[in-house]
Amino acid sequence: MKDILHPLSLAIAGAGFLVLLRDLTRDRRDRALVALAVSFLASALSYAVSITWVWVHIDHFFGVPNIVVPIAQSFVIAVLALQSSVIAYWSKPPDEARRRARHLLVTGGLVIVGMAVLFTLLTPATQLPVAFANYYAHDPFYQAYALLYFGTYTVAEIYLARACWKYAREVGDPWISRGLRLVTVGAVITLAYSGIRIAAVVGAEAGFSVDHLNDFAWACGDIGAALTQVGYFIPIVATRTAARVAWHMEHHRYGRLENLWQAMADAEPSIVLEPPVDATAARRARRSVAFELYRRAVEIRDGQIELRPYLDVAVRQEAERRRSVWWRSSARVIAAVTADQIHAALVQKRHGRVEEPGSYADATLNTSTTRKDLRHLVRVAAYFTPPAAHEAKTQSAPGART
Repeated sequence: MKDILHPLSLAIAGAGFLVLLRDLTRDRRDRALVALAVSFLASALSYAVSITWVWVHIDHFFGVPNIVVPIAQSFVIAVLALQSSVIAYWSKPPDEARRRARHLLVTGGLVIVGMAVLFTLLTPATQLPVAFANYYAHDPFYQAYALLYFGTYTVAEIYLARACWKYAREVGDPWISRGLRLVTVGAVITLAYSGIRIAAVVGAEAGFSVDHLNDFAWACGDIGAALTQVGYFIPIVATRTAARVAWHMEHHRYGRLENLWQAMADAEPSIVLEPPVDATAARRARRSVAFELYRRAVEIRDGQIELRPYLDVAVRQEAERRRSVWWRSSARVIAAVTADQIHAALVQKRHGRVEEPGSYADATLNTSTTRKDLRHLVRVAAYFTPPAAHEAKTQSAPGART
């Protein structure tokens, strides 16, 4: 069972570390990020050295049977201390978080030292990559070792379960909340692993055995730990995915607004405060165009203001008649009518102001946020076509798509 589940858990932990490594090289000042990355690395190492064939080679290298036991379990203690530190950095003020993380890491270090001392007092003459815990359950030094390790393990998992469940209810980000709840589930499952190991020590003195639960203990330990790692990993993947989607959306919208913006900039150059960026070059450089997109939207709105004296009431009435069809939503009808009005106003500007200017169809539309405004302007741009040079004043909305 161990050699089936450990490689899978190793893959999860290794992937988590590699994903975080890029961010870690860019920003080493984020203590939570550093702690989380190192916890994934320590977890991956604990699984790697515990795989049977690796275990055997390490034992042969050091010449000490079962030396992998304290090595792997020291990595686990480090993981628990680091994961608890991550929760502290996420949920506490910076000064308190640093103080708590320091205490957790020092405590973890002391537990590791205690484990090393107790292991040196053992006489593990037989190499046991699978049933080490049950075989040595009668040894008093191992009993002290197991109670120290599994007692710390149990306390840490209970702390993680409680802290993550509590913080999941307080945090605003839904993906972090889901991830923390999954960490809680994983931590609870791992308690069965530590419980069985402690029961083996108690049973050695009380006269009962839990050898038949060895595979179940490994399964609970690996599955619970894997769920915990996935729980920490979910917010990372969600954040990365959201950032990637936002980046593509920025560039997509920036390109979609090009024709509408260019037509207004040609008619009213004063609306352009800064020259536009090369969208192709920005995409190749993986650069965000969030600011440029915001500026483009503002300049389009400024262009609409400049074109108000050229809005013909008849153009809007005709556009509303043509654009109002049953399959088109009201938001799209407004966008289409607005596009026709802008088109006609650009044509009218060549001939002069109208006597009684009208208003834009989107004047009363709720675009109170930047996101809503951008979504609407992209719709307007989808229906807009720039006027040709030869178009006359009498053409109210020529060239616009229906």
